[in-house]
Amino acid sequence: MDSGTEIGRRRGRLVSWTALLAVAALAACGADPAGTAAAAPSAPASAAERTPPPSPSTGKTGESGEAGGRAAAPSASPDEVAPPAPDERIPRDPAKLAEALETTTRRLHDAIDDWTGDGGTAKGGPPRAVVLQALYQQRIYRFTARNPGVASRAFARLPARLAAEARDNTTAIRGLLELAHPVKDASKFRIEEPPAASALLRHFKKAERRFGVEWEVLASVMFAETKFGRVRSPSYVGAQGPMQFMPGTWKAYGMGGDVHDPGDAVMAAANYLHASGAPRDYRRALYAYNHSRAYVDAILLHARQIKRDPRNYYAYYNWQVFVITTKGERRISGP
Repeated sequence: MDSGTEIGRRRGRLVSWTALLAVAALAACGADPAGTAAAAPSAPASAAERTPPPSPSTGKTGESGEAGGRAAAPSASPDEVAPPAPDERIPRDPAKLAEALETTTRRLHDAIDDWTGDGGTAKGGPPRAVVLQALYQQRIYRFTARNPGVASRAFARLPARLAAEARDNTTAIRGLLELAHPVKDASKFRIEEPPAASALLRHFKKAERRFGVEWEVLASVMFAETKFGRVRSPSYVGAQGPMQFMPGTWKAYGMGGDVHDPGDAVMAAANYLHASGAPRDYRRALYAYNHSRAYVDAILLHARQIKRDPRNYYAYYNWQVFVITTKGERRISGP
């Protein structure tokens, strides 16, 4: 699924239900993502090498989307700017693409501020404006991930802060897309509504307090694995739950909880990452979680963006599930 989550097979194993990007199952371990548009965030050097615990899942990351199918959005009131339609055209001209991304990001942040009370915690489900602006932003980044030449010229026209954000998102999505292989049938994937963004945020922060793993990293893992719990199907190799644990790893790190319960799954992921080296060495810990350099880069890039602006957490929360099939790309969630 997408950058989260791209549904498709990775070299040697199924790509996890992430998202990244619209990636639905992650690729095999190995090469760093090719053609990166931004430098991968650095992580602390690891202490003495040790054998990490078994990986929670062998197949991960697909592009997640919104649960429950596609609800019709209510019409805009006369005094508000109508958000982009779900199938709004993506400009191919670099200048127009830059303008579209800048306008969309600004309006998305404004809509998130309205939803969260200007920096507070979101209450209730996401407003229509947030859902549609986030979808258009996601679709723009999926386009830039596949069109690096146009992306480079467009990003050169953006303000420095937004250009850095755009490069991080594009790099994360591109790395996961390169690992995904098409699947024949997208109908097998079960999509449901995710838990409330505010409830998930409480789980992430509770796990951070207990194990010292940054909540932004935990959020980025769930974003990549199942688009915040939207994808409910087990992976090709049997990984389960919103954080995609294999049964044996869950038995070792799940602390007696329910693999499908978001709070239990987040706590178990923090437990596993801590045992694998976090927060001292996030790269090592994340590579133990999913043996792919592209996966590690994507998680750290998305986490960096959430740290820079917490509104990006709510933006990612509203990115949808895309599936790469043998007949082309399909979005299976959202408006």
